[in-house]
Amino acid sequence: MDKKILNKLDFYILKKFLGTFFLAIALIISIAIIFDFSEKIDEFIDNSAPLKAIFFDYYLNFIPYFVNLFSALFTFIAVIYFTSKMAYNSEIIAILASGITYRRMMRPYMAGAAIIGGISLLLGHIIIPSANKARIEFQNTYINKKRVNTEYNIHRQLEPGLYMYMSRYNSKTDVGYKFSLERFHGDTLVSKLISDYIKWDRKRETWVINNYYIRDIIGEDEKITQGTKLDTTLNLRPSEFSQQKNIIETMTSKKLNAYIKDQRLRGVDNIEILLIEKHRRTSGPFSTFILTLIGVAMASRKVRGGIGLHLGLGLLISFSYIMFMQVSQVFALSGNVNPLIAVWIPNLLFAIIAIFLYRWAAR
Repeated sequence: MDKKILNKLDFYILKKFLGTFFLAIALIISIAIIFDFSEKIDEFIDNSAPLKAIFFDYYLNFIPYFVNLFSALFTFIAVIYFTSKMAYNSEIIAILASGITYRRMMRPYMAGAAIIGGISLLLGHIIIPSANKARIEFQNTYINKKRVNTEYNIHRQLEPGLYMYMSRYNSKTDVGYKFSLERFHGDTLVSKLISDYIKWDRKRETWVINNYYIRDIIGEDEKITQGTKLDTTLNLRPSEFSQQKNIIETMTSKKLNAYIKDQRLRGVDNIEILLIEKHRRTSGPFSTFILTLIGVAMASRKVRGGIGLHLGLGLLISFSYIMFMQVSQVFALSGNVNPLIAVWIPNLLFAIIAIFLYRWAAR
């Protein structure tokens, strides 16, 4: 077979693939922005959000976030749509009848998946975290300003041997209630501080401990200290008590890995959400290859019902994948499943389905 014909065929399929994908993404983003603007316009007006900030800080940074969130889904829909049209125009039959194998025909599809997956990797690991800083800052300033984030029963290891506890923390007032601080040498408690509440001084960037009681254990003796106020510096920032999902969305993968290491050192129990985010940034783009393979295998054969049936089945599989991903993440958050396994199980399961469908379609 002439190499030039194959190159033209590759370019033809790749152009259809990427063209359909980016057109679908552009249309859905336009619709999403219109609906989001309609929903939030009252908040923009009530909070006097500048027009420049709305478009450049919020919506301009909203686009890459949205593209990456739905890239795998729209890759699948794009493949189903244009491949089904090719099949019903007898283009697939003509390609295979010319001597090109089904496996060879898959190359431009995999090349397109690699381009989209590579863009998704770059977005997820580097670009989106930086863009999210401006987007989330805008949301906190002009949309979520009236909302208060409160956390309960907070445990932290601030440094080796130093443990902190709060019964409740209010992010609006920067106050933590029923605060305690324990210091250990090995397994031996050497000091314990108990306080009614602790407050962050925003000007001096220090913590002020109020109505405190300190018990120092020196051998067999004890020293008791009481007071009303005590300024102290702790390896702890108020931002750590804001919504954790928002925090990790602004971290590049390098910073996220360092943050996970720091949280483990502090003895934080619930770091599953961090690990899920870490592994999801890679597993999501990888799913592009799997869904592309399923899409081609399903749409390359004519069936009764035409393109509508192909799209219907495609959407069913897409939402099954998304639902399975959500369910597996719930198990990971509850601590029943390792986050790495939970994030990759949907890919492994659908990879098996993809191989089965590919073999069926290639016969």
